[in-house]
Amino acid sequence: MTEIKEALALKVAELVRATHEAKIPVMVLFEGIPASGKSRLSNELLLTLDAKYTQFYATKTPTADDLRMPFLYPYWKNMPKKGDVTIFFRSWYASKLDYEVHGLKKEIYKDYDVLNHEIKGFESMLQDDGYEIIKFYLTVNEEKRLEHIAQTKENPLTRWKAQEYETAIPTKSYEKGMKPLMKLTEDLSPWVHIDYTERGKAVNEMYEVIIERLEKALKAQQKKKDTKVVDGKFSDKFETDMFEDTEDELKKKDYKKLLPELQHRMREIQYALYDRKIPLILVYEGMDAAGKGGNIKRIRESLDPTGYEVNAISAPTETELAYHYLWRFATDMPRTGHIEIFDRSWYGRVLVERVEGFASTEEWSRAYKEINQFEKALQIEGAIIIKFFLVLDKEEQLVRFEERQNTPEKQWKITDEDWRNREKWDLYLEASKDMIDKTSTDEAPWVIVPANNKKAARIKALKTIIEACEERLWGVKRY
Repeated sequence: MTEIKEALALKVAELVRATHEAKIPVMVLFEGIPASGKSRLSNELLLTLDAKYTQFYATKTPTADDLRMPFLYPYWKNMPKKGDVTIFFRSWYASKLDYEVHGLKKEIYKDYDVLNHEIKGFESMLQDDGYEIIKFYLTVNEEKRLEHIAQTKENPLTRWKAQEYETAIPTKSYEKGMKPLMKLTEDLSPWVHIDYTERGKAVNEMYEVIIERLEKALKAQQKKKDTKVVDGKFSDKFETDMFEDTEDELKKKDYKKLLPELQHRMREIQYALYDRKIPLILVYEGMDAAGKGGNIKRIRESLDPTGYEVNAISAPTETELAYHYLWRFATDMPRTGHIEIFDRSWYGRVLVERVEGFASTEEWSRAYKEINQFEKALQIEGAIIIKFFLVLDKEEQLVRFEERQNTPEKQWKITDEDWRNREKWDLYLEASKDMIDKTSTDEAPWVIVPANNKKAARIKALKTIIEACEERLWGVKRY
């Protein structure tokens, strides 16, 4: 039995080196009631793998600070980059039961089954992106389990471990809750049940499952690589009237009166959001030189700087490219009561990456569904999400480009990339229309903002934010 175990362990280590080279991320989950063998089996695997690209994450009952972040935040934060492995000692499944049993964030979720949507969407998008998710559920002879707990209690050095067993999710609640949860994702990634009563047999079974899954993942990745297609699927002659309304009249004197009033109200709303622990997410997309930066500046001008952040999104770094494309956004969401403003966003996948051929046809095509799931999860967490798309006509864009180019203090705003994007105007229009049509939802609507008049665009954005926040906070609509 020992010889078999060693041979299997060597094979697993060899395959993980292969998945590392092939940039396949692997997630291994261990679930089971307390003292069912999770610690020993997961440690067996951990010692087999190369520490350079393996991490171990143990799910724990969240602290007050943890509860200010979205439910899946710890798992986005600790997911492996491409080619690495993360071993999860307990996972989002145990976490969901922990929330339910202990009534965590009940004022937000009300029905904890809404978290099932988050779990299934999370696993689905990761698997579509090539993540291999292997899930083990451990059981053990009850007599041996209780004997192990008793031994742990007797030893002063391990007594804390027994106490952890007793303060975790009650065994009956855990077993009852896990049955429907495991069925939830059975079609995505099946659970493997392992009886740990005979340790040697359990270890060998774990290795055999991992070997089978990794060999299959390597073959699937090669096949996918061989059939990869990069095509933006654009129309030969694209026409739309979606972006024709670029003018919105506003007199200068009206702007000077309205702006400070709205900014003052925005500051009051910021404090109300903080008091009610409601996160606000503002997304800005739009044509180059449409005034996104100026618009964002007027929104934040009177805000308390301790309660908001602005994320100016540029091309992904080498580190960011090593993860799922949503990773850099999911790990930078606002805590409850705070405001996060994105100057460009996760929509780069269906805009610039589609137009420029940085994403395959399969990648950008499935992104609409992934983004809707991602935003739905944020809405489940209580976030207000508002997405602005600023539009201006091609002639006005040229005027602004030339002004930037001819004004020394503004030249940093204009790049060769801006001029190249202008040459692909119609492609960006089509990509933008598809994006709005497929991702404007009740939870996260798109607001098209005419931006030929910068001042009018700023007022429209402020009014939109204030109205959405007032409706959530007090159930009133003004504009």
